[in-house]
Formats: sequence, C-alpha cells, structure tokens
Amino acid sequence: MQNKNVTFDNDTGQSLSGILNIPAGPPRAYALFAHCFTCGKNLKAAKHIARALVDAGIAVLRFDFTGLGQSEGDFADTNFSSNVADLIAAARWLESSALARAAPSILIGHSLGGTAVLQAAAALPSVVAVATIGSPADPLHVRHLFSDAEAELRASGETEVNLGGRPFRMRAQFLDDLERHALPEAVGKLRKALLIMHAPLDRIVEIDNASQLFAAAKHPKSFVSLDKADHLLSREADARYAGAVLAAWASRYLAEPEASEALSGSEGEIVARTRADGFRTEILAAGHGLLADEPVAVGGDNAGPSPYDLLAAALASCTSMTLRMYAGFKKLKLESTTVRVRHDKIHAEDCRDCETVEGKIDEFRRELELEGDLSDAERARLLEIADRCPVHRTLDGEVKVRTTLRE
Repeated sequence: MQNKNVTFDNDTGQSLSGILNIPAGPPRAYALFAHCFTCGKNLKAAKHIARALVDAGIAVLRFDFTGLGQSEGDFADTNFSSNVADLIAAARWLESSALARAAPSILIGHSLGGTAVLQAAAALPSVVAVATIGSPADPLHVRHLFSDAEAELRASGETEVNLGGRPFRMRAQFLDDLERHALPEAVGKLRKALLIMHAPLDRIVEIDNASQLFAAAKHPKSFVSLDKADHLLSREADARYAGAVLAAWASRYLAEPEASEALSGSEGEIVARTRADGFRTEILAAGHGLLADEPVAVGGDNAGPSPYDLLAAALASCTSMTLRMYAGFKKLKLESTTVRVRHDKIHAEDCRDCETVEGKIDEFRRELELEGDLSDAERARLLEIADRCPVHRTLDGEVKVRTTLRE
C-alpha cells in the first residue's frame, strides 16, 4: 500500500490535509472516507478500514475537515453544511488530481461523517455505493454532546465546549445549520446502494438511529451488525471486519476490473510492468506487490517511489538488517537502527576518493542513527560493519546486467 500525503482547497480557499491510500496495482475504484465529529483522518479505525479496502484493490482518500487536524480554518466557523461541502471538494480533487484521475465511486462515513456522506451523495453522480458506520439518523443528534453549554451558546452566540475531553470554540450558527437539514428525506431520494453498519451496544449513537436510516432508505439497502464493537471501533479486529465487509459489499456495485494478466514470476525473479498511460509500474517482488512511479516534474504521477528511491531503500534496509544481525551475534545492546540514505549524481572531479575522473557518478550518502546503551568503540565498530551490507558490496563491486528478449 502506498500512502500519499495530499492537500486540496475547499470552497473558501482553505487548504485541507488528506492521505490517499493506493493499492499496489491499478485501483479498481476510489472511496472517500469521512471521519466522525471532531475526529480526524488519522483515527485508528479509519486507518484499519482503509487498509482492508486497499487490500481489495480500492484506493481510499481520508482527510481532515476544515478546522481539524492539519487542515486550515477555524473550527468555530464550520458546521454540518461546510462538512458536506468539504466532501464535495475532496471528490472534485480526486477527479482532477494526477494521482487518481477518477471521481469516487464509494462514500464511507463514520458517525456524523456518515450523516454527511448521505447528504453529499446527491451531489456526486459518480457515487454508486454509500456506507455509514455508527451514524446518527439526524444531524441534530450531536446536540446532546454540548447540551450543558447550549443555553450559553444561544445567549452569547459563541462559547467554549468540551467535546471528547478537548476544548472547542463553537458558535450558535452550528446549531442553526443542523436544524436546516432533513436527512430522512435525503436518504429516501438517495437512489444509490446503501450499507448501514452499527453496533447494538453503541453508547454514543444508539442503534435506533440505524433503524431509522434503514426504514427511510429505498432498496438496495443492507444492514450489518458490528456486534460488541464500541462507537470508535477502537479494537483493530472490529475495524478490519468493517473494512472487509465494506469491500465485499461495494464490489457488487463496481464495474468488473479490466481484464489484465496478473504479474507472475518464478522463484528469485522480480517482475515489473509499465503500461502505455504513464510511468506507474506494477512490481512483483518475492510475492509482494509494489508500485513505482516518477515524480510529477518528469512526467509521472508520483504514485510510488522512483526506481532510484527503491535502490536507496534497498541499501537502507540492508544496512539496518546487517547491523541488527551483527548486534545480535555480538550481544550488543542495540535497541533500534535508523538508516537514512540520499542519492545524488555528482561531478567526478568533486569526488576525491573516486577512480572515475570525468563525467558524473552516483553517490549514496548514508546516515546511521543507533539507539541503545552502546560504548563509543561499539558505535565505531557498527559504523564499519555498515560497509559490509550485501547491497553495499554489490553497489561497490563489479556488476553485469545481461538483457534478452522473451518470446
């Protein structure tokens, strides 16, 4: 899975922060995930659900709503309507971005995020399937979260409220906006496949909300019980189960994947395939699917590391493993090793210890970070051992690449 940090603007020009999770091969579809009220894109449940969807070949964009997480804006200026607008802006970005070039087919929302995707779905014709997880049947459900401060909020127009143990500035316009949305009517006109997932023991959003949504919706509609899960799906097993069910359910409403010969290779063989529409390259390495690409500046989509990035990664990982092996053999108190590698092409005349004297050469600069109770002599020895990494020796040694054409 490739994780790309992305930004895009909302309707008011503020930058929203997101993460695009991309499968190793070409995505079968794109999903847009909306988090719960005052949560963020890095909610653990969101990560696990995204992983399950990516494993099924579905790319996922999750992002912070305006004023939350790493997104710009003031939370006090936001409301349910602005969250819906942010979702539509995210969908537009997916369709226009070089990383995706496809509008979302699936909308997924957790808690109030689910209520928001139900409202946004009507404005997104590309969406064929909508899923909610522990979502209120009415946006006004969140009013109880700050009922103690509602009187002051109405009287002064603005106050600080405590939500989930964190202080937030809120304005009365938030409540006014909630009252303007007739969600059951919107659900009845959805005309898209709907999956409602809810835990019977959810103490934040009661199970009756799922019943109301299901009753308001037209077919095709489905309900899945999340059994003993809590509202935030804090147990990894519950989140992964929700993701796996989502992927299986959504696949029924997605177009069949394009016929494509799966990458295969014999033992010890690395396979890479690049198609005619860019530099995005599927890789099969020891049974593991990877994705490589080139930066946008040179014509790629930056959907994965470049070939030289992968080469530097091979050197970094080999170095780290070699030091781990040596420390284990010598019983050194090496707790962890972090290896940072940079690759550049430099002029030969600038390299004092190089045999080549003309043109350019490849230079890998490697930095070690060793954690543990180590003496200066042990650290110095580990620095020497780094040069014994097999990949390092390969790069330093004589290498032959022999190429043939395959029938």
